[in-house]
Amino acid sequence: MTNWIAWAAGRIGMAVLAVVVFLSAGVARADDPEFLTFGAGVFDMNGDDGTAGMVSMEYVDDRKWIWALKPMTGFFINHHGGAYGYAGLALDLYFGRRLVVTPSFAPGLYWQGGSTDLGHPVEFRSSVKFAYRLDDRSRIGLDLSHISNAGLDKRNPGANQLMLFYSVPFTRDGK
Repeated sequence: MTNWIAWAAGRIGMAVLAVVVFLSAGVARADDPEFLTFGAGVFDMNGDDGTAGMVSMEYVDDRKWIWALKPMTGFFINHHGGAYGYAGLALDLYFGRRLVVTPSFAPGLYWQGGSTDLGHPVEFRSSVKFAYRLDDRSRIGLDLSHISNAGLDKRNPGANQLMLFYSVPFTRDGK
């Protein structure tokens, strides 16, 4: 029962935070280009034996689907042989001209390899990127993400990732 209460309190807190951030920030700018993002960091940083270095690549389209949500797709691999591919939606929230916070959600498929057993091949990725937007519209920042099977299996340890990333815009005209 205590785990359920903690889970519910965490979700309610995240929802309130999301509403506050959303109401105080500007949403995706119409002139944003599509991006190819490269990242490197740590997979399963819970301090267990599953901790591994990782690299990632992600594509974010400039077209908006539902309101200001942009489609994205990506993958990562870690040095223990684990891999994850995903497709989902992202939302850019601007704080001034330079700071961009991008929450995203994506279902995907996980290949364990010699890496952490996450309990199921279907995993869901929640992420928030904190970026600094450069003059050419490229971005550099930190990506904090979590993947979990959301209870599809009895085993659901989840895994947290932290990455440094660089997003390259497909158009660099500074508009």
